[in-house]
Amino acid sequence: MPKGYWLATYKKIENKENIENYAVKATETIKNHGGNPLVRGGKFKPLEGDSFQRTVVWEFPNYEAAEKCYNSKEYQSAWSLAKNSTERNLQIVEGV
Repeated sequence: MPKGYWLATYKKIENKENIENYAVKATETIKNHGGNPLVRGGKFKPLEGDSFQRTVVWEFPNYEAAEKCYNSKEYQSAWSLAKNSTERNLQIVEGV
């Protein structure tokens, strides 16, 4: 069964404390849903298209687990800590 991935690109982070609090709470929830971090910020170089402040990639056992995690009340509670001061793109993608 193909794995599922969260691909998050952050356009704007207005409050570092909010995003740090979100990250602590979200990490626990994501790991409880089988998520494994592959990319969490770090060095980057845009080659084409827009540049983003931060990129995060999580791998899940499958697409359904990734979707279930996002829709969980625990994850939504974590995201509520940062969503008003953060602008990002987040999509779930099925692996090959």
